[in-house]
Amino acid sequence: MLGGTLISLIGLTWDIQWHSDVGPDTFFTLPHLFLYAGSAISGLASLAVVLMTTANAKRDKAIDPMVGGRAVGVFGRTFSAPVGYLVSGIGAALFLVYGLWDQWWHGLYGFDAVIDSPPHIGLLLSISITMVGAVMVFAVARDDSWGTYGIAAAAGTLLAFSMVTVLGLSALPGGPVNTVNAGSAFFSVMILFMGAYVLNRRGGAFAVGVVVALLQAVFWWFSPWATEVYADATGLPLRDYADGIPGLPNMIPMSLILVAVAVELLRGLPAWVAGLAGGVIITACAPLQRMLTYGSNFPALERYLPTVVAGAVLGALAGMLGRRFGHMLRHLAPAKEDRHA
Repeated sequence: MLGGTLISLIGLTWDIQWHSDVGPDTFFTLPHLFLYAGSAISGLASLAVVLMTTANAKRDKAIDPMVGGRAVGVFGRTFSAPVGYLVSGIGAALFLVYGLWDQWWHGLYGFDAVIDSPPHIGLLLSISITMVGAVMVFAVARDDSWGTYGIAAAAGTLLAFSMVTVLGLSALPGGPVNTVNAGSAFFSVMILFMGAYVLNRRGGAFAVGVVVALLQAVFWWFSPWATEVYADATGLPLRDYADGIPGLPNMIPMSLILVAVAVELLRGLPAWVAGLAGGVIITACAPLQRMLTYGSNFPALERYLPTVVAGAVLGALAGMLGRRFGHMLRHLAPAKEDRHA
């Protein structure tokens, strides 16, 4: 399932770069196929586990609660589904529905000109649900080494992916606030806290931050390279103004490692304190990142300061929510005496 989510992330970063450097696309492009394949892999893995769990339940065989969490009844106990794989499977099923909508959208309007079209937002949200299911599956096994590494990888993948979903916030009337920067701060802090508290050990937040940084570094090279190679293979030219700056990796806050360090240093304080600090760091550094990569000007103070204030408020809220979600994920694991039953 983790492999499927990573393939979806590869397809997304490739597709965003394609929109930026080449232009409109059709339904059946290679980046799109990566997106579809990733959800299909995660969905089939979830379905296989649900069917095997259901078969064991019908035969009155013991069901291992370490496999995706405790099994819950679906459709009047017609199926028995481990909760982590149930959530992941629901996300994959929703992806199929939104995929059909996207195909209809392409048939009606032809090429896609933007990444944040209505069916695309639905697709992104459905993949995010699948990624949440992956975090849940690994959270059950957090006391095992594979579960620990899996939580960091799954949470990091979810965090990187969510930076594109927040583009939908650009349609909101934000006034003096940059809603995308504020939304990026909220999701980054919340997912970082969630990973830290489900691991519940020193270095948990830093581990998630390192995974995101590694993904950002790899995609920084991959996105422009794959786009240029695929454009050459299909006989399409790059846009005259294509600058080769990667789209998705540049949406990920480069200051995330600083936020992770702040979370670790402020661990003994209430979650909202570290969350507030994280929100301020991300929103304060976002314009600096754009200046570094695009050479853009520093925003006016009447827009910059309200955005930092919004980032502080949303960061504090995200810190509390992330802590709560982390503790909720810890409760997915069975008690130690139940693991050996």
